[in-house]
Amino acid sequence: MSQAMPSRRAVLAGGVTGGAALAASGYVTPSYASEVDSRIGRRGVRLTVLGTTDLHGNVYNWDYFKNKEFDNSAHDDIGVAKVATLIKAMREERRGDPILTLDAGDTIQGTPLAYYYARIAPITQGGVHPMAKAMNLVGYDAAALGNHEFNYGLDTLRTFEDQLNFPLLGANAVDPATGLPAFAPYVIKTFRVGRGRRLRVGVLGLTNPGIAIWDKANVEGRMEFPGLVEQAKKFVPKMKAKGCDVVIVSAHSGADTSSSYGDALPFPENAASLVAEQVPHVDAILVGHAHKEIPQRFVRNKATGQQVLLCEPYYWGMRLAVMDLVVHESYTKRGRLKWIVTGSGAQLLNSNTVEADAAVAAAVQEQHDTVVSYVNSPIGTSVEAMSAARAVVEDVPIIDFVNFVQADAVKAGLSGDAAALPVLSIAAPFNRGASFPSGQVTVRDVAGLYIYDNTLLAVQVSGADLKAYLEYTARYYKLVSGTGPFTMDQVTNAVTTTAPNGTPDYNYDAIAGLDAPLTYDIDISQEVGSRIVGLSYDGKAVVDADQFVLAVNNYRQSGGGGFPAVSTAPVVYNRQNEIRQLLIDWVTAHGTIDPTQFASVDWRLVSGDQPITVS
Repeated sequence: MSQAMPSRRAVLAGGVTGGAALAASGYVTPSYASEVDSRIGRRGVRLTVLGTTDLHGNVYNWDYFKNKEFDNSAHDDIGVAKVATLIKAMREERRGDPILTLDAGDTIQGTPLAYYYARIAPITQGGVHPMAKAMNLVGYDAAALGNHEFNYGLDTLRTFEDQLNFPLLGANAVDPATGLPAFAPYVIKTFRVGRGRRLRVGVLGLTNPGIAIWDKANVEGRMEFPGLVEQAKKFVPKMKAKGCDVVIVSAHSGADTSSSYGDALPFPENAASLVAEQVPHVDAILVGHAHKEIPQRFVRNKATGQQVLLCEPYYWGMRLAVMDLVVHESYTKRGRLKWIVTGSGAQLLNSNTVEADAAVAAAVQEQHDTVVSYVNSPIGTSVEAMSAARAVVEDVPIIDFVNFVQADAVKAGLSGDAAALPVLSIAAPFNRGASFPSGQVTVRDVAGLYIYDNTLLAVQVSGADLKAYLEYTARYYKLVSGTGPFTMDQVTNAVTTTAPNGTPDYNYDAIAGLDAPLTYDIDISQEVGSRIVGLSYDGKAVVDADQFVLAVNNYRQSGGGGFPAVSTAPVVYNRQNEIRQLLIDWVTAHGTIDPTQFASVDWRLVSGDQPITVS
């Protein structure tokens, strides 16, 4: 049986909790502390908001794909169990103060632990989701819906919601028939703060409009997702009218305004700063979705001039947000108590110096052990070792394997005129760390290659569509001159208008043919839009009128990444098969993965007509 291990740092230190945990995690007394203490006196109150986001199914500091304790170059730790220790310590530190504990979404997807209890032993058929167990024990007050909450369908989401001891909030997840929120839009907490006074704090939850694209198959016709600003403008006044003295927003939307889907939707993907800027009477925003570390940021509201506090605690439980709002009592002309926010600040605590909370760890241990056994079960063998480490700069067999299995499944399911067309497939290098060893292959090897819960579809496209698609995916590369040698960083993850922080690997697709090779060069010495050279199928140049069947995932077909043609092209295959499971099933059925059956070098990076060298 596996063990949910404490971190190396906690072991070496003998484990730390309480005040020692705070000190070790980087907690510092706020710079405004002396001002706060004198200001509070008998007339003021400090409200503390503790926050997490993008936990993505992580309870333990455990990497299921590597079958060992999680580690990265920064030696971060992950998981709800670690953060729970910090939350308990902060509650003790602020004993007697009003405290809220919030999450900003993406909780039930992202690890084999989360996948297992959505698909293999689904909670819809009984049992409690491990994230529900863990978060209930932590004692969250509310959580915003993340886009990944919708990955497994509404039945799974509603079952998870029913298992929680706190509300899932989504003011902009609305019923299309009524226009009303399909989840609770907000919750109001009332705190007794001495001398008969009450402080009413409203928490508004906002999710991501991109759900309409990314999980179209699960939500189309059943739920709509208007903009964060638009819905906040509706609900913040209602919350104030109900007596909220302070309004906190938990938003699954990044702070740096941008959209990976371009103008496919009228509402931006990352809009937290826009909410702060455009919606009056928001006091602070717990930010999620972007997986960024923002200890403290202030955005000035255009209408009121208020400085709105924003904080984003990274992802996977690596950090805990500690947001402080100092409120001071005042009175209206009629003598009614009115609280005014007079100061605020935030900091992030690092979970890599503390032990996992024993109660949280124990509650999920049996489920964790079950999943560890599942992902380590052998399903076949590989003739040779294969790696995705260089998949972004050269055609590698492990990505060819994904394309082969996808295209093979689509071809077997085609009918009518589409069955006579050549079948192609797209695949992205989701995880450069993925690999198959030479010899025994396990579930976790395959799951590490395909880390998302996408389903397989196929669309009919023309030769012109194919060329446009490849030109679009070639935006992933930076413009270079000469043939190198270059490092990977010098040629990949180009900054674009829709990817201001660099195009992610998951938005770079390689395309391969099933029964004959699709070959092309990518000339990255040329400007975007003029990079695809020598596009041929079965040795013949592809012309605009040619017709193909293209295997794609549901994210692409729904418009994810903004790729051309595929979201509007006729769908010729859609059996809702999950791609990761197709890969696992193929290995199980065939027993042996032999690259000679599917691998070939079909594309390359060039400068002019010369290959580029990338180290």
